[in-house]
Amino acid sequence: MNAQSIAQHSTCAVAVEVVAETGSTSADLLARAPHLAHPLLLVAENQTAGRGRAGRNWLSSPGNSLTFSLAWRFSGGPQRLVGLPLAIGVALAETLARLGVQVQLKWPNDLLKDGHKLAGILIETQTAPDGGLWTVIGIGMNLVLPDGLEAQLGRSVAAIPWLAQMDRDQLMAALLDGLAGGLREFEQAGFAAFAARWNLRHGWQGQVVTILDRGEVLHEGVAAGVDDAGRLLLDTATGRMAIVAGDVSLRVKV
Repeated sequence: MNAQSIAQHSTCAVAVEVVAETGSTSADLLARAPHLAHPLLLVAENQTAGRGRAGRNWLSSPGNSLTFSLAWRFSGGPQRLVGLPLAIGVALAETLARLGVQVQLKWPNDLLKDGHKLAGILIETQTAPDGGLWTVIGIGMNLVLPDGLEAQLGRSVAAIPWLAQMDRDQLMAALLDGLAGGLREFEQAGFAAFAARWNLRHGWQGQVVTILDRGEVLHEGVAAGVDDAGRLLLDTATGRMAIVAGDVSLRVKV
């Protein structure tokens, strides 16, 4: 992959860097965030220590996935970021749809293809020297599924071989443009502008699910989408409740 080529194919004014290998693009950008002046996309052709939610590892192999992070500055404090992971999911899903691939969304930060995990989103923050907030959006997306990866992960994963045939620089530029557009919209209107679009792509809408925290069942009910604050709405035996984001996993009850 080539940084200059990605930037040339992109329509947004975001600086682009590509490295052959690093531990974590997000860790790299978090370390650099206090010294950044403008948004920056960092792409790794091979990432050896990728991270997911709740300290989980994100496993990938060279040439089979896209692993990248985008540093974006927000004014104000962390309260400005309520619902951001879900808005990013919408932006990615809509970008993939324009490329001919329909995906679904899983609360709070996963993209699904045919019910299996296709991509994950991890958002971390670093305070800016001027009082703003640098947000580092880390994304890992499967393109080709290497032999044995599903067994190694212990869960179902998905891939998009059709996208793997695209020019990687053009694909990365399209994803960058979609993300930048979504971030600008989020800055202006917050998650409320994305809620209905998220619900249209909700992969488990109307299904019975359990909410888990560190492996323990907290709640069970029918998944009913999200509200304007990005909370998962769960219809339980005692009524509707709103689940906030955190160290929580969602599983279809079988």
